[in-house]
Amino acid sequence: EKDRVVFQMGTADPERALKVAKLVENDVAGIDVNMGCPKEYSTKGGMGAALLSQPEKVREILTTLVNGVSKPVTCKIRILPKLEDTLSLVRMIESTGVAALAVHGRFKEERPRHPVHADIIKAITESVSIPVIANGGSLDYIKGYADIQQFREATGASSVMLARAAQWNFSIFRPGGLLPTDEVIRDYLRYAVDYDNVALNTKYILQQILQAEQQSPRGQKLLASQALRDMCALWDMGEYYDEVQVRRQARREELERKKGVSRYKPILVDGVYTMHVEYIRKAYPSAVSPKTILLDWSRREFLPQPTYETKKHTLDARFHSTVTVGDKRYASSFWHKAKKLAEQAAASVCLKTLGMHDGKLQGETMEAKHEGKLQSETMVTKDDGKRHTKNQWKDLSGHSPQRKKCRTEQANSEGKVDTFNDLELEEKEAGKSQTQTDDTRKTEQSFTGDQIVTENGDGHKVDESSQGKCHVAS
Repeated sequence: EKDRVVFQMGTADPERALKVAKLVENDVAGIDVNMGCPKEYSTKGGMGAALLSQPEKVREILTTLVNGVSKPVTCKIRILPKLEDTLSLVRMIESTGVAALAVHGRFKEERPRHPVHADIIKAITESVSIPVIANGGSLDYIKGYADIQQFREATGASSVMLARAAQWNFSIFRPGGLLPTDEVIRDYLRYAVDYDNVALNTKYILQQILQAEQQSPRGQKLLASQALRDMCALWDMGEYYDEVQVRRQARREELERKKGVSRYKPILVDGVYTMHVEYIRKAYPSAVSPKTILLDWSRREFLPQPTYETKKHTLDARFHSTVTVGDKRYASSFWHKAKKLAEQAAASVCLKTLGMHDGKLQGETMEAKHEGKLQSETMVTKDDGKRHTKNQWKDLSGHSPQRKKCRTEQANSEGKVDTFNDLELEEKEAGKSQTQTDDTRKTEQSFTGDQIVTENGDGHKVDESSQGKCHVAS
């Protein structure tokens, strides 16, 4: 849809603005500069409405863009307290060669609850020859499709820009009138599912559509929901969500096969054990991460501390990390938006390759079913007295020392959070949990000065005070 998309930026630097515009100019229909945003995150950087009091910088930014890109350049402003100052500003903006000017008919300090100044927008349209786009009429003027034309005539503008009215009901652009709220929501949810929209953003949009209906029983359930599927289920679209996930998973696996990578089985690529793993923090208990599990395991195996080599992709600021454990290297083919996430993904690949659980909470997902068949480890003792890893492929449904390290948080009847390891939780759910005593505890910790003494997987106490900071899970 590049012929219908305008890229809007916030900027206070002409040269930086031009660099950004050059990156996208072949993918959009126009470039717009936001000079009207009153929010602090914009104005404190000298952007948005902060530019309204710096006409020379406005001139420099717009002139640089107009002369530097091949697509039309526009800008959006708010009105100034004095009409003559506003008219002087818009005439200067017109002189830079911009193709059009959008005007939000409110002062910098005003908010949506304040009435829009349609008369000032009209004065602007009469003072310049370029097209003026009127903005700010939602609620005051515009409640339906016919009102759009009314607002355009009241301001004398060439066109109208809508934000809130369109958020409340997308069908406001429909000449035949507004569609029922439920129909609009179902149409939107289809897009949200098809394009895998972020659940938090989807929830926000649904709240904007519901408005006062958020107080209804269904509205309250929406407010309590966290996952996209839960939102879909409220409008009888749970099955549609599931169908799309199955198709998406099949497509993902097909692409992985073509690329020669997998999220389920490690592949040796240029000497690095590689899997396609994305690290998502919320999929892990609060006190557990692949890095801490890998570090703890390395210390128990008397291996050097894992080292991470991370590189950043300059174009999209994504990170890729490779972890070295012993004499082997492990990495994920997925590029993450943060260095820490990339390192966690590399640690996860290492654990999976060694057949260990990486601490991830597993639900009834296709990935969980595959992970249940991942490689596991068997610990063997050689003549040197050290424990070594022997890899083999088997079901991970059985108990393993690593699973004891994975903590699961569970709310008790008093609303507090109890923490169990995986084995304790299974016994608790089966009605087999017993009160631990000093004689039956699986893990002991004693702190004497700077010493940490804990039991390893064999039940032998290990003094870890000389190994630096140690992650201990009881």
